[in-house]
Amino acid sequence: MKIERSVGVSLFVMSLFIMIPTADIRAQEYKYEIGGAAGTSFYMGDANKTQFYLHPGLSGGFLFRYNPNFLWSIKTGIFIANVSGKSDDSGNAFPYAQQASFQRTLAELGTQVEFNFFPYSDKYAYLGTRPYTPYLFTGAGVTYAEGNKKFIGANIPVGMGFKYKLKNRMNIGIEFSMRKLFGDDFDVTEKTTGWNLDNPFSIEGSFLKNKDWYSFTMIFLTWEFSMREDPCHGN
Repeated sequence: MKIERSVGVSLFVMSLFIMIPTADIRAQEYKYEIGGAAGTSFYMGDANKTQFYLHPGLSGGFLFRYNPNFLWSIKTGIFIANVSGKSDDSGNAFPYAQQASFQRTLAELGTQVEFNFFPYSDKYAYLGTRPYTPYLFTGAGVTYAEGNKKFIGANIPVGMGFKYKLKNRMNIGIEFSMRKLFGDDFDVTEKTTGWNLDNPFSIEGSFLKNKDWYSFTMIFLTWEFSMREDPCHGN
């Protein structure tokens, strides 16, 4: 009985490996991508709890990708953006009917891991690859923002995107992301000790509550380089 059970477990494990598509362990033709991105940005926090693209700003930057295989990528980028907010159109009722506004120019350096829904390539069709794919990503970064009260802190990006191969070695795509910060003073640009947007309700915060966010929506264009060595053909 024990032998039959062991054989059954072994067959089940083997079937799982057989079901895993081989494309996820095959390498991309080129290892790296480099390119630029541009788009819009907005802020969410005490002066904007729910509205996407309220007071949109401009965003842009440069990105670098390493593609270990068809399904996964590691992306590093540096971006600059403008964000702003006003308490009088936030939909919140603030203590003593106080009003405040802010504007920031931020710089971000971060790294993200991307997962492609489809094996991504314009070659190797026999492996089920496609020249387009939606993808999800997350990672970590550091945000620095100018203002009378400077801001620097970690962020966690969470987002989705879509990319398409225009032709060999050239990719275009669009992605949307939210960047979660670990403080409530991103929307504070004044050094005053009076009322401002730094926790105006005096409520103790937590990881998910009373923290600021900002968002990017960007179109990117990248170029692939550094052909991977092919041990079968000596390339």
